[in-house]
Amino acid sequence: MTQKTDISRIKIRFSIVGLGIAEGEFVRFLAPRSIDAIIRKLPVEGRAALYKEEVYFEIPVRLGKEKAKSTLEEGTIAFWPMGSALCIFFGKSQPYSPVNILGKITKNLKIFKKVKSGDTIKVELIS
Repeated sequence: MTQKTDISRIKIRFSIVGLGIAEGEFVRFLAPRSIDAIIRKLPVEGRAALYKEEVYFEIPVRLGKEKAKSTLEEGTIAFWPMGSALCIFFGKSQPYSPVNILGKITKNLKIFKKVKSGDTIKVELIS
């Protein structure tokens, strides 16, 4: 029997140097073009920046808005077109400008509350 992979939900890992690991998933129907472009670049690494209750870091992907929103739930993973950045909303926060919603953090969201500006974050697919 072959293993069935779910292409609509893509599992990812966030490794934060000195803090640990969180897991999440991209949900393809939320922003298919954005998710495909980001997956092609994985693994990526960046330096964390903080805005309200959000951690974000620039990634080597340039995209426009795709179903962009200004209101989000805690735990949302998004792409910020204006800053070419991946964002994790770990608390009650609103983005600086609309973001493309990509998915959710599924394990260890609380780790993002400990992230300091300049911390290195690596994102990779979980095989």
